[in-house]
Amino acid sequence: MPTPAPRTRRALLLGVPAVLFLLITWQVVGHGPLLRADARLSRELVHPDGFAQFLSDLGDVQVAVPVLVVAAGYALWRGRSAGRARWWLPPLAAAVLMALLPALVVPLKDWTARPGTPAVPPAVGYFPSGHTATAAVAYGSAALLLLPWLRSRAARRTVLVLCAALVLGVSYGLVRHGYHWPLDVLASWCLSAVLLTALCALPGFSRNSRRTSSGTPSSSSGPS
Repeated sequence: MPTPAPRTRRALLLGVPAVLFLLITWQVVGHGPLLRADARLSRELVHPDGFAQFLSDLGDVQVAVPVLVVAAGYALWRGRSAGRARWWLPPLAAAVLMALLPALVVPLKDWTARPGTPAVPPAVGYFPSGHTATAAVAYGSAALLLLPWLRSRAARRTVLVLCAALVLGVSYGLVRHGYHWPLDVLASWCLSAVLLTALCALPGFSRNSRRTSSGTPSSSSGPS
C-alpha cells in the first residue's frame, strides 16, 4: 500500500482530531450518553496517591514551559549557527502557540462549564484539561524543535518516546487522581494534535527549509 502524500497525511492529522474534538464537545455540552461511559471509566480509574500527583504536576506551566524554553533556545542557537533560512521562525511560532493556548482553553472551559469528578471540590470548568493541553503543546513543540538537529534515528526516536511518555504520564496522573474525567483528557489530546500539526506545517519546520540565507544547502542534514 503506497504511503500517503504529505498533504494527505497532514489533512488527516488535522481533520480526524478536529472531528473527534467536536464530537466529544457536543457530548459534553449536550450531556450525551458518552458521559455515562466516561463516569464509569473514571470510577474504575480514580485512586489518588502520591505518584498520580507527581505525574499530574508534570503538566504544570512551571514544569512544562521551561522545557520548551530550553528547546527553543537550543533551536535558535543551532539554526543561527547553521545559517538556516528563517532560523528564528520555529522557536518563535512555538512560543506564540504556547502563549496563546490559554486563550483557546479557558473560553472552552467557561462555555462547557463541565463539573469536576467527585474526587475534587464542587466546581465547573474542567473541559478540556488545561494541564493535558499544556503538557502536549509544550513537550510536543519542544520535540518538534529538537528533531531537525538530531542526526541519529535512535536520538530522534528517544525524543519522541520521551515526549509521548510525559504526555501520557500527565494524562494518567490527572485521571488517576480524579482531577479530570477521561474525556477531558481525550479532548485535549485532540486539540493539541490539531495545534501541533498546524505548527509543524510552518516552513521553518520543514526539512526543505533547512538552508542558508543565500539559498545553498546547510552542511547539517535533517532527519530523513
